[in-house]
Amino acid sequence: MNRSISYRSIDVDGLSIFYREAGSPDAPALLLLHGLPSSSRMYQSLLERLADQFHLIAPDYPGFGHSEWPDPDLFDYTFDSIATVMNGFVEAIGLTRFTLFMQDYGGPVGFRMALAYPEKIEGLIVQNAVVHEEGLGLLWETRRAFWRNRTAHEAELQKNLLSLEAARTRHLGSDPNFDLYNPDLWWDEFHFLNSPNQHRIQSDLFFNYRTNLEEYPKWQQWLRQTQPRLLVLWGKYDPSFDISEPDRFLNDVPSAKIHILEAGHFALDTKAEEIATAVRSFL
Repeated sequence: MNRSISYRSIDVDGLSIFYREAGSPDAPALLLLHGLPSSSRMYQSLLERLADQFHLIAPDYPGFGHSEWPDPDLFDYTFDSIATVMNGFVEAIGLTRFTLFMQDYGGPVGFRMALAYPEKIEGLIVQNAVVHEEGLGLLWETRRAFWRNRTAHEAELQKNLLSLEAARTRHLGSDPNFDLYNPDLWWDEFHFLNSPNQHRIQSDLFFNYRTNLEEYPKWQQWLRQTQPRLLVLWGKYDPSFDISEPDRFLNDVPSAKIHILEAGHFALDTKAEEIATAVRSFL
């Protein structure tokens, strides 16, 4: 493993955006987009394993990790806004061509980026991220109620999405191998979610998640029309996203490579080596 990782920040339209970087800038580039409520930290194990052959860049979104957390009254926490900042980030670091690795929230951020600048995309790696409404699991009933009436369901949403039990369930899911999971994963998440302004930031952004469902048909059409190089990595014990979703990607892109993992929503928690091998083979 190559452990030479740099930890940097760069100004993007007045916001300080933190990112991790590893590997030679002359190597094929991989842009890694994180999920909820994670940060670029979730990709540390991939940066360590793949930097010998690839140039890896993993940023934190505004309001996440070590990037700046602008006041929700001054910054719109929407997926459009975050995608715009990430496009600005790519421009700021001079990244012109790359493969997108998208997990969870990384999906709606990354597909917005891909449709805005398709000439920059060399391939897609999707790990437990959804672009078909049928892929949303049973946990989304509470979340849909929140979208219909935010005021009435705010407290219920906070428990469903932001509580310690929710953080634990997000990682473990239905994985019977629970002894492989480090409990620091969900305790650190819970601590982050209880930092100043985080409940408002995450609630605002999740309320905006409903707009992703409106975009799904556009992303599906783009996949079918462009037939990008596509690898789908799927933790089968994910409580949020349905195990049938990889087949829907395959329907859109018949040449896609599908790799089902004995893992949860954050498959890198327990299957970093297997994922690194799959990514290396794909790229």
